[in-house]
Amino acid sequence: MLGAFRVAGCGGLVNRRAIEVVVRIGRCLMAGLLIAGTSSDAGKSLITAGLCRSLHRRGIAVAPFKAQNMSNNSMVCPDGSEIGRAQYLQAQAARAEPTSAMNPVLLKPGTDRQAFIVLRGEPAGTLEAGEYATGRTRLAEAAFAAYAELAAGYDVVLCEGAGSPAEINLRAGDYVNFGLARRFDLPVVLCGDIDRGGVLAAVFGTWAIVDDDDRSLLAGYVINKFRGDQSVLDPGLDELTRRTGLPCHGVLPWLPEVWLDSEDALAFARWPRLAGASGTLRVAAIRFPRVSNATDLDALAAEPGVRVTVTASPADIAEADLVVLPGSRSTLADLAWLRERGLADAVAARARQGRPVLGICGGYQMLATMIDDPVESARGPEPGLGLLPAHVRFGADKVLGRPRGAWRGHDVKAYEIHHGVVEADGGEPFLDGIRHGNVWGTIWHGTFENDDFRRAWLSEVAAASGSSWTPTPGALGFRERRERMLDGLADAIEQHLDVDALLGLIRRPR
Repeated sequence: MLGAFRVAGCGGLVNRRAIEVVVRIGRCLMAGLLIAGTSSDAGKSLITAGLCRSLHRRGIAVAPFKAQNMSNNSMVCPDGSEIGRAQYLQAQAARAEPTSAMNPVLLKPGTDRQAFIVLRGEPAGTLEAGEYATGRTRLAEAAFAAYAELAAGYDVVLCEGAGSPAEINLRAGDYVNFGLARRFDLPVVLCGDIDRGGVLAAVFGTWAIVDDDDRSLLAGYVINKFRGDQSVLDPGLDELTRRTGLPCHGVLPWLPEVWLDSEDALAFARWPRLAGASGTLRVAAIRFPRVSNATDLDALAAEPGVRVTVTASPADIAEADLVVLPGSRSTLADLAWLRERGLADAVAARARQGRPVLGICGGYQMLATMIDDPVESARGPEPGLGLLPAHVRFGADKVLGRPRGAWRGHDVKAYEIHHGVVEADGGEPFLDGIRHGNVWGTIWHGTFENDDFRRAWLSEVAAASGSSWTPTPGALGFRERRERMLDGLADAIEQHLDVDALLGLIRRPR
């Protein structure tokens, strides 16, 4: 499948020296902890981020690590490599510079049966569904080498598992959950989501179904997203501990004011809405089947008075003040879906009426006149929506960057991740994209995280749409709000989890 593959920054094939280090010191690398989940979306990323900030505040040099991430939400590191968005945020929580070692394997789903591989931050072929359990040996080697690299440079490596470690059908090829823990003798703490129900059974079932060697690494559990009177829960926790021997390291309450970057491509624009804004600006974001870097919508959703609706409804598109076509991992396939659902006609109708439309990366490409994609879809050329005077050609080389620009005097920092290159045939320049009428397109992600630009641009959109919305004076900026969330999360971790006990697990001789 992959043959010989290269690792960013190694200047050659897989970093054999790093692998030799792993083999040589193997079980001596003990300054780590693995947070595993009883299910996907149990809160692994959240707890890992909170612990990163908590340990950093204690003066501990800590790095996040996820051996393999499956997500279309990603970010570009300062060194130009691509990693999962969740690990990038965890690095920010730890005050550590994000690097490809923190997420050495990133799988970006292109179809239900194929994922694009990002290995040490660079494209490295595809992984087919039938190869998932058997075709990952070299990926595992790269992941183990990356862990060794981090362990050599930090006091503690906080590892996040993937999915559930109880998926015994995948255990043979696992290098993310117990496979990683077994390789480096890492203590494993289970995180269970009580909000979805059945958390006691989920923790017990995980403990019961794994084999004896894996079970020996389980060092406790935490409960996440609790609401209510804990005294009602405590007898269940006591009995769970009696039956399994696993201590409970705390119960983290539901934190409604905390919303961090998600791995889930559809879990976006869910930041708590803030009151105090003048007017309401209604934003309809189209829910593509293969939406990518949907975190672009988070900064909009966090702005006071802006209401973001994620939708596949033509009626929502017709009623909104602004429609956003976000990024897509399969531009032509998602464009076909857009047409099949009648959404393309609804977007075109808005444009004819002079009502605001924005396309970001893949969404921008869809707005072009023609799209030629021999890379991701092996299709084309095919007509786009024809709302912007431009044509798109997909190249084999992926463009990764952290560009800077300006719009009407407002500085903009962004990032870009794409194969499709857009060539404009007219229009007004707009953040390495173009504007035609009230239709905007940009290839850049992350532009809305720039507060002055976001508020100035939204003010123009509000005027064009007839909305009474205006920016709220003195409102927190997006980055400041996210930093406060990280600090608030760390405060909750310190209050409700036994961080000293968790540190004891990391430091104890094994």
